Amino acid sequence: MANVTVIGAQWGDEGKGKIVDWLSERADVVARFQGGHNAGHTLVVGEKVYKLSLLPSGIVRGTLSVIGNGVVLDPWHFRDEVAKLKGQGVDINPANLQIAETCPLILPFHRDLDGLREDASGAGKIGTTRRGIGPAYEDKVGRRAIRVCDLAHLDDLDLQIDRLTAHHEALRAGFNEKPIDRAQLMADLTEIAAFILPFVKPVWLTLNKAKAAGQRILFEGAQGTLLDIDHGTYPFVTSSNTVAGTAASGTGLGPNAAGFVLGIVKAYTTRVGSGPFPSEQENDIGQRLGERGHEFGTVTGRKRRCGWFDAVLVRQSVAVSGVTGIALTKLDVLDGFEELQICVGYKIGDQTFDYLPAHAQDQAKAEPIYESIDGWSDTTAGARSWADLPAQAIKYIRRIEELIGCPVTLVSTSPERDDTILVRDPFAD
Repeated sequence: MANVTVIGAQWGDEGKGKIVDWLSERADVVARFQGGHNAGHTLVVGEKVYKLSLLPSGIVRGTLSVIGNGVVLDPWHFRDEVAKLKGQGVDINPANLQIAETCPLILPFHRDLDGLREDASGAGKIGTTRRGIGPAYEDKVGRRAIRVCDLAHLDDLDLQIDRLTAHHEALRAGFNEKPIDRAQLMADLTEIAAFILPFVKPVWLTLNKAKAAGQRILFEGAQGTLLDIDHGTYPFVTSSNTVAGTAASGTGLGPNAAGFVLGIVKAYTTRVGSGPFPSEQENDIGQRLGERGHEFGTVTGRKRRCGWFDAVLVRQSVAVSGVTGIALTKLDVLDGFEELQICVGYKIGDQTFDYLPAHAQDQAKAEPIYESIDGWSDTTAGARSWADLPAQAIKYIRRIEELIGCPVTLVSTSPERDDTILVRDPFAD
């Protein structure tokens, strides 16, 4: 049976949490492979709503969940999120949750720097969540990060802290901030180490053993392909690679482990924060989509920008992530629209494009070319089979498949985990 890699194929917030939760019933292991606690996943199970931002979504079902080396980990947020979920009745312990030894830590001064930079950027803000994600990744690449495994060797950290503070002191001085309090840093690390260390394992070994035993691994991505540091709408992107290929490097498995790549896509398009958004509707349509879709960020609470489905961008995501099939979410939000628009190309000046050019100025000038399709008056909310869908809704789905060059594998028709139409079982490939 195949492994499955779940990624967002837009700008994040596509409903990955519900889909991962739904698939995790069929999985033996769920692995997060990049990002940090800047990515929110909401799970609705009966009357309970679970909001996760760092923990793999499989933990709610009790599936073995691992946080891979590609994730940057805020240990204090980790403790708080574990406590919150335990308060909701979720069993979390070192037997069902593991953290990779080599995860870089997000430290308090990373959060400081994130906010200071954003505040100083004025109109050039990129919309960071101010949670220290970017600065932590910078330290990882700069080879000065403190990693999870260092929590077991705090007495040997002096040289690494020298490297770390040499870099950050200069930055803090530029913002007229006080130097890092090394004694307080060590006290904070010492205090949190006892909580974190029982969860720490060689995750690469756990996953390779699972693979060798023929177990099903579900890889869970964060954010979306259009926020990828290389393939997204740079510089308005996240600080990690969000494409499916990162499932290998972010967990310690080879590139053949990704299996079936499931791209999660809303039936329309949303974006949080700054950056280009050709099909955005800054009008009553956008307002209607946002209200019906409850479009507010799980982590930040920020209102999401809303617009029509952009087939061009999803087609690019399908290509760069090697998407096998699409999970189409929030179809019910489009119920009642007399007419729908789908972006099928762009016009920039006197040129037309069937892809979004790489330069930010070209992206900002891109004008959408739309194709119209009739909407439907009947409801799709709660549908669990094709027979429950209006004919025009099926026509809309089929047209999306044609435009993005990828089949629809799942259709989600409400936040409830069971309101899902299964077209093709990803684990059966």
